[in-house]
Amino acid sequence: MLIISRDQVKKIIPLSKIGDVVKEVEKAFLDYSNGGVQMPPKNYLYFRKYNGDLRIMPAYSDELDVAGTKIVNVHPDNPKKNMLTVMASILLNDAKTGIPISLMDGTYITGMRTGAASAVATKYLAKKDAKTLGVVGAGQQAVFQIAAISKVRKLDKIVVYDIRPEAIKNLKTVLAKEGIKVTPGSLEEACGQEIVATVTPARGPVVKREWILPGTHINAIGADAEGKEELDPQILKDAKIVIDDRAQATHSGEINVPLKKGIITEKDIYGMLGDVVSGKITGRANDKEITMFDSTGLGVQDLYTAYYVYRKAKAGKIGKEFKTI
Repeated sequence: MLIISRDQVKKIIPLSKIGDVVKEVEKAFLDYSNGGVQMPPKNYLYFRKYNGDLRIMPAYSDELDVAGTKIVNVHPDNPKKNMLTVMASILLNDAKTGIPISLMDGTYITGMRTGAASAVATKYLAKKDAKTLGVVGAGQQAVFQIAAISKVRKLDKIVVYDIRPEAIKNLKTVLAKEGIKVTPGSLEEACGQEIVATVTPARGPVVKREWILPGTHINAIGADAEGKEELDPQILKDAKIVIDDRAQATHSGEINVPLKKGIITEKDIYGMLGDVVSGKITGRANDKEITMFDSTGLGVQDLYTAYYVYRKAKAGKIGKEFKTI
């Protein structure tokens, strides 16, 4: 079994190489749509007295002949303890024998593949000539969102809003190393761009309907657990809703609260991103419609990204071999 550390994962897929991850995640959505993937919905363990949870995310690909299981936590209070909110590890198993072939850090992979999923959605759902991006929330995931979306659209303006000025400062510093310039702006200004990404831990709407312009594409990222939401429900009523997975999205995505309240129904869901990628359904119909991608994060995204890292690690003799049998 090959053990791959976080630093080694970063060496294999630095932020500048997020375009490679976008390609892997796009292939993952395609294979999922075409029936070549087994992927039960993620399971949750809730640590309510600690304001946190643990998620178990398995997936198997016929194409890769590999299974992967990610265990990931979300603890919003961790930054107060100088710890990351999200930490993960991924185990890969050879489907032929079941033998574990790799154990690697999944924290960085989680960030990369989440940004990559938004890039895939943006590729198929945003206007072809969209040149402006607004980001609500300047935490670590904002880095991946901006870097990935920049790979599928030539952006002239990137506006970022956060209640913490220091977060925007840190974001600007990280992205400047990639040659990407971001500009601080108001919440309304960030929401008034052609592409919008929301990456907050909000449990109530922060994005108002009147701020969203015709033709906008929204990547709704922050709602990844039951009870979380970032968007005014009227946006969902007016938008073409594309989800990553029906079971997960209805339970814990941006649509979960409006569904439970009866504001929208499952009939309002246009379809799944994989089906757009595979051509089973069309993406954007015109330059006036509002499109929204509800991202909950899929085990298959982790699997394809982790297996890519594994192959690169083997080829480059990166990591440490550990005998398991």
